[in-house]
Amino acid sequence: MDSESSYLDTLTKKELFGYFVIGLATLNKPILSLVIKLFPYTPLWMIKALVYQNYCGGDDVKQVVKTGERLAERGIKNMMVSYTVEACDGKQMSVSIPQIIEETKSSVTNILTPHIRSMLKDATSKVENPVELSNAINEIPPGYVALKPTGLIENAAEVLLNYENPEYYDRYNELVSNCESVCEIAAKKNSELKAEYPQREAPFVSVVVDAERNDLQQGVYKLQRDLMAKFNRSAIKGAKPQVGDACVVGTVQMYLKESFGILELEDKLAREGNYILGWKLVRGAYIHSEPDRGVIHNTKEDTDKNYDAGILKSIHNMNSGNPTVGHLVVASHNGNTQLKATQLLEGLGMNSTADHVRYNVVLGQLLGMADNITYDLITNHNVKNIIKYVPWGPPLETKDYLLRRLEENGDAVRADSGWPLVKGIMSTFFKRLC
Repeated sequence: MDSESSYLDTLTKKELFGYFVIGLATLNKPILSLVIKLFPYTPLWMIKALVYQNYCGGDDVKQVVKTGERLAERGIKNMMVSYTVEACDGKQMSVSIPQIIEETKSSVTNILTPHIRSMLKDATSKVENPVELSNAINEIPPGYVALKPTGLIENAAEVLLNYENPEYYDRYNELVSNCESVCEIAAKKNSELKAEYPQREAPFVSVVVDAERNDLQQGVYKLQRDLMAKFNRSAIKGAKPQVGDACVVGTVQMYLKESFGILELEDKLAREGNYILGWKLVRGAYIHSEPDRGVIHNTKEDTDKNYDAGILKSIHNMNSGNPTVGHLVVASHNGNTQLKATQLLEGLGMNSTADHVRYNVVLGQLLGMADNITYDLITNHNVKNIIKYVPWGPPLETKDYLLRRLEENGDAVRADSGWPLVKGIMSTFFKRLC
């Protein structure tokens, strides 16, 4: 990457200051470990003053809308929003389950739908040529709302662990129903927007089922499968669904040894059930807390190979004459991975099928992370299909999210940050003063 520090020129003073603090906190592993230990005792007002804006979208809808506008200024035209509250293992939350569901619905209605409408209006306002108009409409990536299963029902871990137990039948169906209520709103918004922009070949809004820790994942796989089977079907009754028909996107963590087999199993089930798959592929979010190391690939190299194989498989499937994958989010902070995916898409050629696939493959990173990679892809590779994962919600709950990011993504944080980041920010401030 040749944009290691030039991306800093695009940031505001407040954003730079937040990254400066993170740079100091990640100078080396011992300092990062100390920060992680002290973080739970750090006053919330201090976190909000120093780094909150860099990693969280805000406390309420209005603030998240502003975050989306700021991302658009940087060439990032959409986002995956997550109302970041979890109820795993009976944990007490600052908000109720019904409120979480309502705020998640509000994410679709009051954040993502107005945002993509605004992006589409801006993109098409000065375009008259039909081909250019179609390109402008399709180059805006979808907006996504993330569902955290452990935040959508009381004692969620118990429900997910016992999803096959008849005694938990009603509880599991309650979880499915809570998720469906969000999916139904997304499906409705897609229909409304499709009437306004019939040239669109990708969803306008998609619902993403986030991954959980490994012992809960079989329940999560069942949940996202049930949702995809209901919502990822052709708008034409009885017709075979195609690329672009994925209203629901599931998550697979490719650091798990079982992950590639999961992709193959879901291909088979989707073909049998006449629905199409949507995937968000991640390396994995729970590597530091997973107690059973045997389920994880033995080396990082093995994980990288498996991740790349999953991306290659999905894109080739989408470009085939009989696809079972209809949408793909390449969620990674690895610049080589993002570039490989971009080159794979470029290598599909210039035809309507390849364009259809390209419009349905999106690159994503967490808000506040891998910004140098994001900048490089946009500036030097003309990438438009890129989003940021934007957590938002009650400050107390998002503080827990920030701690988890430090714990689970500590290596990535240090790769982004540390002394090079501190030096780069000091240099940027100096240039602005001169």
